[in-house]
Amino acid sequence: MNTDADDGWSLVVPLKPLARAKSRLAAATGALLRPRLALAFAQDTVVAALECPRVRDVAVVTDDPAAGRALSALGARIVADSPRAGLNAALAHGARSVRDARPAARVAALNADLPALRSAELARVLEAAAEFPRAFLADAAEIGTTFLSAGPGMELAPAFGGASRRRHLSSGAVEIRLTGVDSVRRDVDTGEDLAAALALGVGSRTAAHWDRAAG
Repeated sequence: MNTDADDGWSLVVPLKPLARAKSRLAAATGALLRPRLALAFAQDTVVAALECPRVRDVAVVTDDPAAGRALSALGARIVADSPRAGLNAALAHGARSVRDARPAARVAALNADLPALRSAELARVLEAAAEFPRAFLADAAEIGTTFLSAGPGMELAPAFGGASRRRHLSSGAVEIRLTGVDSVRRDVDTGEDLAAALALGVGSRTAAHWDRAAG
């Protein structure tokens, strides 16, 4: 983790209450495993992000007490989802909380469901993002978005959800077109997504839950 107060990115990671998170995954995992996997995804995402040398800190926006405790123990700062008005309001709130402390911070929103995230691949995305006032990375399906950045003085202006790639393009954000960053693009909403993430190689927490379920 980068500790230089004048350098590094602050990442904002949104997480729904675990009881409601990853609802589309239940068909593949069952009702009991689904919330456990949702937390494991977030834990593996936060660990990989904090290990990235370009990341200064990670703010997780959540109202889930158990998730907050688990992610705080890993080094994330927990921001209460006080707007309680959906994903984009939570992200905007998280970005404001970062800039309350560091007004000139580079801020990026990052999905919480990237269990295969590699720190080196995230570093490449952040390096590319630093060249533009606002930039984003599309998900593996090239329909949604897994990453959105805003440089100093720029509002994050998140438009996540559904066909967000098109909305972020329309908002003026530059699309990052890199090869070899599959782990940053592989979010998990369905059983098929989970299989693809497992094929890439997931983090230890996701792997432990999945191995216990499969065994």
